[in-house]
Formats: sequence, C-alpha cells, structure tokens
Amino acid sequence: MKSVLKRAFAALVAAAALLAPAGSVYAEPTEQTVQSEEENTQQAEPAPINPDAEAGIEGLTYEEALQAAYNILPETNSLEGWPQGPQVYGCAAIVMDMDSGAVLYGKRVDDKHYPASITKLMTALVALENAGIDDEIEFSQASIDILRWDYASIGMKPGEILSLNDAMYGMLLASGNEVAYAIAESVGNKMGIGYDGFIQKMNDRAAELGCTGSHWVNANGLHDDLHYTTAHDMALIASELYKYEEFRTVTQTLNYTIGSTNLTAETRAVQQNHKMLWPNHSRYYEYCTGGKTGYTDDSRTTLVTMADNGTLRLAAVILRDNGNVYDDTRAMFDYVFQNFSKVMLKEQEKPEEVRSYTDNNAYVLLPSGIEFSSLEHQITVADEAEASGRITFYYEGQNVGSTDVTLTPEYVEEATGYTTRMEVSEKPGDGGTEKDEDSGSGIQIPDWLAPVAIAAAIVLAALCALILRVRYIRAKRRRAIRRRRQYRKQPPGRHYRRR
Repeated sequence: MKSVLKRAFAALVAAAALLAPAGSVYAEPTEQTVQSEEENTQQAEPAPINPDAEAGIEGLTYEEALQAAYNILPETNSLEGWPQGPQVYGCAAIVMDMDSGAVLYGKRVDDKHYPASITKLMTALVALENAGIDDEIEFSQASIDILRWDYASIGMKPGEILSLNDAMYGMLLASGNEVAYAIAESVGNKMGIGYDGFIQKMNDRAAELGCTGSHWVNANGLHDDLHYTTAHDMALIASELYKYEEFRTVTQTLNYTIGSTNLTAETRAVQQNHKMLWPNHSRYYEYCTGGKTGYTDDSRTTLVTMADNGTLRLAAVILRDNGNVYDDTRAMFDYVFQNFSKVMLKEQEKPEEVRSYTDNNAYVLLPSGIEFSSLEHQITVADEAEASGRITFYYEGQNVGSTDVTLTPEYVEEATGYTTRMEVSEKPGDGGTEKDEDSGSGIQIPDWLAPVAIAAAIVLAALCALILRVRYIRAKRRRAIRRRRQYRKQPPGRHYRRR
C-alpha cells in the first residue's frame, strides 16, 4: 500500500512540473524565497547549524549567528606579510588557484558542513570520468520516488531517457534532484557497480584528489547527517572538474532546452541559477565562468564559483552563508586578483632534489614583498622507476603552488631506498645472491651470470680482432692494386722495380 501511495504522489509531482510553463522549471528556491525564509528565521528560531562545524554559533539567534560568523577572520590574515583578506558571512570559505592548487584565502577551510546541491559537482566529475557524453541516462522509478513537492526537479518520468549531455544541463543548471540520481544510477550500472557503487566511487575519487573531510551518501545533496564536505575539498573537486570541456560548456550556459524524449513530446527549458553569470543581473561578475548553487534549511546557502581574468583561474567556495553569498564571493575574488601574481619557477633556483619541472610554465603565487627564497617545499614521489613526483611550495605552512617534477636519482634513493645502480655481491659457497648490508636496495646480479658475462666478453673480443684482421688484409690489397696502377702509368724507360 505504501509503495502505491508513493508512486501516486510521485506522479502528482511529475504532473505538476510538466504543467508548468516552459522556462519556469525552478531548481532551487528563488532569491526572493530565500530572503523570505531568512526573514522568518530571524523572527522564529535560532539558525540551524551543523554540530560538526564547530563555528561557535550554536544556540544563537539569526542576527547573532550572522554577526558571529562575520567576525571570524580568515586564517590567512594571520600570515606575516600576507595581504589582509575580506571578512565574509560564510562559516567556511576558500579561494584556490585551479592550476597550481595555491590557497590564497582561507577561512576554516577544513570545517565540515552540509553541501546541499553543490554535491552535484562531485556527481558530474565521476560521471564524466566514467561515461561518454552521449551515453543514455534512464530514469528508474527509484529516481522519481526521492522527490517531494519542494524538491528541485525537471519533471522526468520513470522509463524516460536523456543523453548524459542533456542530463548534465538538467542537473547543473536546473539542479534536478531526480536527474542527479538517474545519472549516478545509469553510470553506476554502466560501470557494473550500480547506484550504491557510484556513491562509493564518489568517496574513493574524493580521497584520490586529496579530500580529507568529505563523506557522500547520495548524488544530489539532499540532507543527510552523514553527508558533508569542507571548503578545501570542494575547491579540489571544482578544480579537477573544470579540466573537462564538457563541464565548462554546461556551467557557462544561461538557457538550455532539453528536447523531446521517448516519453515526452514537449521540450523542457532550464536556466542558470548562478547570478554572477547573468550580464543584466545586479550580482553579475565579469570574470565568472561557472559554478553551482546550493541551499537547504540545514546547509543554508552554499556556493562554488569559478573565475578567470585571463591570468589566473580561481575556484571560490563558501559554505553555510547567511549573508549575501554573491557579495562575499566577489570580495574574495577581487582580493586575490588584486594582490597576488605569478612567480615562474623556471626563473628561480631549483631545489636540489629536483632535476626538472614537468611544466615549463609552472609557477607559485605570491603577494608583493614575499620572496621566493623564503618558501619551504615538500616533495612526494609518484613513481620511483621514472623518478617522477610532485613538489608543493609553502609560505609559513600556506600552500602557494605545486607542480609535477622529475627528481634526481640521489633523492629518490634517499627518500625511498630505490636505486638504478647495479650491484654484484657473492656469498661464499652459495650460488644464489646476497645483498651487501650497506649497499641499499638495488638490482642484484646472480653469481652464475658472471662467468657467462666473461665468456661473452672473450667471444666479443675475438670477433672484434677477426674483423680488424680482415679489414687490415683488405686495406693491404687495395694499396698493392694502387701501386700497380701507378707503375703502368709511368713513362717508358722510367719503369723500375721497388726493392
């Protein structure tokens, strides 16, 4: 009986969405709706918070929580010689350079918060890495059953099919929750791991990127106490996702029409929700190149934004913002664009562990007044045999840029014990191999191979001697032939025999 009621309710939700006029499919609360909800919150109850955030605002009224969050200064402001960044209303915030990984502004970047719909960036990354843009995304009954009347949706039906390309617009622009579920389920099935396996892949991939404070339990960001992330983790995810041209195309689009499907003749119009992308909007930011909005009562406003001024490509993340998230984001971007510049690594003295930089245009980002010589660095070895690794530069513990490198063999041996030097050692009375205790790890040559190598050397030497002897005889014959020719050409009476 419950399943019948759930299906009937889901059908009503889908029907209501389909009856809405084209262009009126809303993914998340409108700006006016969010403002009215915040006004009600001010009057009625304390602002809900994530108890794991440790932001120091639990139990406060809305106004008190708002001011308390604003009063928390970014940790980067405490760095000696670092330019002072703006205060923001977000409980956690970061600006990261997407190409070098440098963190230029940071406020409680490792605090855990509920992400809401910015979760869909992680879903998009795993989908693009494991499926083709023209692959089919089929909507199961389960993908529709998750919807409530107030959930963002584009009105899909069970059995309906979209291409992954169209589904990306439905998920990233319209923030359709059933679309995110269907993408995870369909791509998961293609991978042979299903929906649950796709969610696990989200967690695994986040860990591979270096995320340390995220845990994903769904593909759309619907609230769950065990579904959370950090500002730093989201910046890493955004930076990786931005490498995909398919994502950049979708995230910069303002309007998109999803065509008719196997079950629906009408088209669906979806719109960009990120206000900084709209040229005629008061929140427009000329350098903005994409992003994703998010909002739930538990997460409050969350926002990921990408920006490119022609010199730097930045990702800004704000979590749990109760003020104006767009003003906060603009202030952070302007701060970075105005205060930091590239220092090319090829123009600086290389650390002794580094043989060469993989990217000739690698750089770190520094404010004026801070010298490259004051930086410290940390190296990780990626492949011992190839001597490849990655170097990250720090200023007072703050990441100011990293890049791939080729390391010196000496450093690889020192750091890992691996060496390419060949070592031969004998153990009396044993035909096997034995490593010298002080030799370090290396390539060991078996004892039986030495006599074979000597015999081969003797044969090679004899062959070389034979070749030289043959060449000598041939050269002697050629000289004799030349003398006979010269003798015949001499004038009569001048012939004589050489003795």
